[in-house]
Amino acid sequence: MLKITLPRTAIAVAAITLAAITAQAASEWYFYVQNNTKTKIVKLQVSETKKDWGDFDIGSGIGPGKKERMEWDESTDTEGCDQWIRAKFADGSYSEPSKFNFCKNLDDPIEFDD
Repeated sequence: MLKITLPRTAIAVAAITLAAITAQAASEWYFYVQNNTKTKIVKLQVSETKKDWGDFDIGSGIGPGKKERMEWDESTDTEGCDQWIRAKFADGSYSEPSKFNFCKNLDDPIEFDD
Protein backbone atom coordinates (compact mmCIF):
# COMPACT_ATOMS: atom_id res chain seq x y z
CA MET A 1 0.00 0.00 0.00
CA LEU A 2 2.80 2.43 0.82
CA LYS A 3 4.44 1.90 -2.59
CA ILE A 4 1.26 3.03 -4.34
CA THR A 5 0.68 6.03 -2.08
CA LEU A 6 4.24 7.40 -2.26
CA PRO A 7 4.38 7.73 -6.05
CA ARG A 8 0.94 9.39 -6.12
CA THR A 9 2.05 11.81 -3.44
CA ALA A 10 5.27 12.54 -5.32
CA ILE A 11 3.34 13.14 -8.54
CA ALA A 12 0.91 15.45 -6.75
CA VAL A 13 3.75 17.43 -5.16
CA ALA A 14 5.54 17.68 -8.52
CA ALA A 15 2.35 18.89 -10.23
CA ILE A 16 1.73 21.55 -7.57
CA THR A 17 5.36 22.70 -7.75
CA LEU A 18 5.24 22.91 -11.55
CA ALA A 19 2.01 24.93 -11.40
CA ALA A 20 3.59 27.38 -8.94
CA ILE A 21 6.70 27.78 -11.10
CA THR A 22 4.57 28.35 -14.21
CA ALA A 23 2.44 30.94 -12.41
CA GLN A 24 5.54 32.82 -11.29
CA ALA A 25 7.07 32.77 -14.78
CA ALA A 26 3.86 34.11 -16.30
CA SER A 27 3.83 37.11 -13.96
CA GLU A 28 7.60 37.67 -13.95
CA TRP A 29 7.39 40.48 -16.52
CA TYR A 30 5.02 43.27 -15.64
CA PHE A 31 4.79 47.04 -15.50
CA TYR A 32 2.53 49.67 -13.99
CA VAL A 33 0.48 52.30 -15.77
CA GLN A 34 -0.56 55.52 -14.05
CA ASN A 35 -3.39 57.45 -15.71
CA ASN A 36 -2.86 61.11 -14.77
CA THR A 37 -5.38 62.34 -17.33
CA LYS A 38 -9.05 63.22 -16.91
CA THR A 39 -10.07 60.57 -19.46
CA LYS A 40 -10.31 56.81 -19.07
CA ILE A 41 -7.69 54.70 -20.88
CA VAL A 42 -9.59 52.08 -22.89
CA LYS A 43 -6.68 50.42 -24.69
CA LEU A 44 -2.92 50.00 -24.24
CA GLN A 45 -0.82 49.00 -27.21
CA VAL A 46 2.85 48.04 -27.54
CA SER A 47 5.13 47.58 -30.55
CA GLU A 48 8.77 46.92 -31.24
CA THR A 49 8.56 48.77 -34.58
CA LYS A 50 5.69 51.28 -34.26
CA LYS A 51 4.12 49.48 -37.25
CA ASP A 52 2.44 46.42 -35.75
CA TRP A 53 0.70 47.08 -32.44
CA GLY A 54 -0.34 44.44 -29.89
CA ASP A 55 -3.13 45.06 -27.39
CA PHE A 56 -2.99 44.52 -23.63
CA ASP A 57 -6.06 43.18 -21.89
CA ILE A 58 -6.93 46.05 -19.55
CA GLY A 59 -10.44 44.88 -18.75
CA SER A 60 -12.89 47.78 -18.54
CA GLY A 61 -10.05 50.32 -18.70
CA ILE A 62 -7.91 52.46 -16.42
CA GLY A 63 -9.79 55.34 -14.90
CA PRO A 64 -8.47 58.86 -14.33
CA GLY A 65 -6.08 58.95 -11.37
CA LYS A 66 -5.78 55.14 -11.28
CA LYS A 67 -2.65 52.98 -11.32
CA GLU A 68 -2.84 49.42 -12.65
CA ARG A 69 -0.41 46.53 -13.00
CA MET A 70 -0.06 45.02 -16.48
CA GLU A 71 1.44 41.57 -17.06
CA TRP A 72 3.11 40.45 -20.27
CA ASP A 73 1.68 37.38 -21.96
CA GLU A 74 4.04 34.41 -22.38
CA SER A 75 3.76 34.84 -26.16
CA THR A 76 5.94 37.98 -25.84
CA ASP A 77 8.84 36.17 -24.11
CA THR A 78 10.97 36.23 -27.29
CA GLU A 79 10.50 39.96 -27.87
CA GLY A 80 13.05 42.60 -26.95
CA CYS A 81 12.97 44.78 -23.85
CA ASP A 82 12.73 48.06 -25.76
CA GLN A 83 9.15 48.61 -26.89
CA TRP A 84 6.92 51.50 -27.86
CA ILE A 85 3.73 52.03 -25.87
CA ARG A 86 0.66 54.17 -26.46
CA ALA A 87 -2.75 54.57 -24.88
CA LYS A 88 -6.15 55.01 -26.47
CA PHE A 89 -8.56 57.12 -24.46
CA ALA A 90 -12.35 56.96 -24.13
CA ASP A 91 -12.69 60.07 -26.33
CA GLY A 92 -10.97 58.21 -29.23
CA SER A 93 -7.65 60.05 -28.99
CA TYR A 94 -4.27 58.32 -28.68
CA SER A 95 -1.21 59.33 -26.68
CA GLU A 96 2.04 59.89 -28.50
CA PRO A 97 4.03 56.61 -28.60
CA SER A 98 6.89 56.52 -26.08
CA LYS A 99 9.78 54.06 -26.02
CA PHE A 100 10.50 52.16 -22.79
CA ASN A 101 12.81 49.42 -21.62
CA PHE A 102 10.34 46.99 -20.06
CA CYS A 103 13.10 44.90 -18.45
CA LYS A 104 14.20 47.65 -16.05
CA ASN A 105 12.52 49.51 -13.20
CA LEU A 106 9.42 47.32 -13.32
CA ASP A 107 7.82 49.07 -10.36
CA ASP A 108 8.16 52.61 -11.76
CA PRO A 109 4.85 53.41 -13.47
CA ILE A 110 4.53 54.57 -17.04
CA GLU A 111 2.59 57.79 -16.66
CA PHE A 112 0.07 59.17 -19.12
CA ASP A 113 -0.54 62.90 -18.59
CA ASP A 114 -2.90 65.48 -20.16
